[in-house]
Amino acid sequence: MAYDEYVADRFRQAVIGLPDVSEKKMMGALCFLLAGNMLGGAFRAKDGVPHFLFRVGKDNEAEALSRPNAEIMINGGRRMGGFIIVAEEMCDDEALAGWLQLVLSFVGSLPPKA
Repeated sequence: MAYDEYVADRFRQAVIGLPDVSEKKMMGALCFLLAGNMLGGAFRAKDGVPHFLFRVGKDNEAEALSRPNAEIMINGGRRMGGFIIVAEEMCDDEALAGWLQLVLSFVGSLPPKA
């Protein structure tokens, strides 16, 4: 998987102002990390459609899947619990902000990684 630069920039702009945010290529995506813990990122699916990836955590998975256009992340044929994808075209700025609130409720509770 490759990532889509436009989606990556939208994610980047949405997390500006958070402390200790970094970027790293991983899981076939450009991922954003908060204190070393992955928030999510941007990737392009095999069909060419750009997507957001959100790390919501397993406890938030049911809530996440109740949101419009949310799907479980499948990577290498494996279901990735706690990871949700949403097609970029189905995620306006308001929806992106809502996704990041859910992500931060999980990732913000994790201890920093060294």
